[in-house]
Amino acid sequence: MQTSDNLQLTQEWDKVYPRDEAVDHKKVTFKNHFGITLAADMFFPKSYTGKLPAVACCGAFGAVKEQHSGLYAQEMAKRGFLTIAFDPSFTGESGGEPRYMNSPDINVEDFQAAVDFLSVQKNVDPEKIAVIGICGWGGMALQTACVDTRIKATVAITMYDMSRVMGNGYFDAADNEEARYQARVAVNAQRTEDYKNGTYKLGGGTIDPSIEDAPGFVKQYAQYYRVRAYHPRSLNSNNGWNVTASTSLMNTRLLTYASEIRSAVLLVHGEKAHSRYMSEDAFKLLKGENKELVIIPGANHCDLYDGGKGNFIPFDKIELFIKSNLK
Repeated sequence: MQTSDNLQLTQEWDKVYPRDEAVDHKKVTFKNHFGITLAADMFFPKSYTGKLPAVACCGAFGAVKEQHSGLYAQEMAKRGFLTIAFDPSFTGESGGEPRYMNSPDINVEDFQAAVDFLSVQKNVDPEKIAVIGICGWGGMALQTACVDTRIKATVAITMYDMSRVMGNGYFDAADNEEARYQARVAVNAQRTEDYKNGTYKLGGGTIDPSIEDAPGFVKQYAQYYRVRAYHPRSLNSNNGWNVTASTSLMNTRLLTYASEIRSAVLLVHGEKAHSRYMSEDAFKLLKGENKELVIIPGANHCDLYDGGKGNFIPFDKIELFIKSNLK
C-alpha cells in the first residue's frame, strides 16, 4: 500500500511471530509534530462491544514493529485492547530523512503522536490509553510518561536508559569526563567525514552469532536479531544505526522528571539480564503506590523480547496491571 507521503507499506504478513487468528490486523499511518509520518500495525479483537482501552507499543532500540513490539501488541489485542506497534521516525516503514537516526525529543514525540492517533479512534476510550516500551524504548516510554498526562499506565520491558549508556558506557564503565570527551571527539570526527562523503557511516548491527569470545549479552542479542528474529528492515539485524546518531543521546539525559510521574508504571526485567540495574535504578526514582518492579526469575535481557525458551513474558501480569490502572 502506498500512503499519501509515499510510504511503501508491506501488506503481507512479514512478522517474525505467528499470526493469531483471534485478532484482526491492519496497517495504519499517522504524523508526529515534526511532520514525520509513522507506520504502524494495528491489532484489535475480532469481536467486541463498546469502546476499547488502547495500548501503543514500541521497541527495542533498532528493532522494527515486525519483531517484539508487534508480538506484544497482538497479544494485548487478544486480551481486549486496541493496540498499535509502530516504527519510530527514520526507521522501518516510517518516514524521516536521513535514515537510521534517532533523537530523544523526536522519539518521545513519536510515542505522543501514537497517543494522539489512538485518542481519536472511534472505537477507543481516550481516557484508557497505556504504552508499552521495550528495551531502549522502555526508557523512552518512561520519558513520555513524564510529559504526557493522557497516558494512564506505562509498562517498560527489559528497560534501557539509552542516554545513560551513551553517556556512561555499559555498566557505567566510562562514567568520567575523559571517556566522554574522547567519545565526543570520535563522533564529531565522523560527522566531518560523513559531510565530506555525503553519506552516513553505519555502526554495524549485532555481531555474527558464530563469534565465540563476545560477552554473553552481546551473543544473546546476536541470537535474537540475526537468528530467531531476523528481519530485513531491522537495524539490529543488519548494519545498525548511523555512527553519528548517538550525538543527541550523548548530550541529553532521560528521566530527569521521573519522580513526578503520577500515572501507573510497571517495570519488568529479567533476573539474569545484564541491563537489570537500569530498571532497578529507574524504579528508585519513581514515587507513589501505583509503581511496581517485577523481576522474572531465570530470564535474561532478550528472553523478554519473545519469551525465550522459558515463556518468560508475564502477559497476565501486564494485562492485570494495565486494566487495573485504566480507571
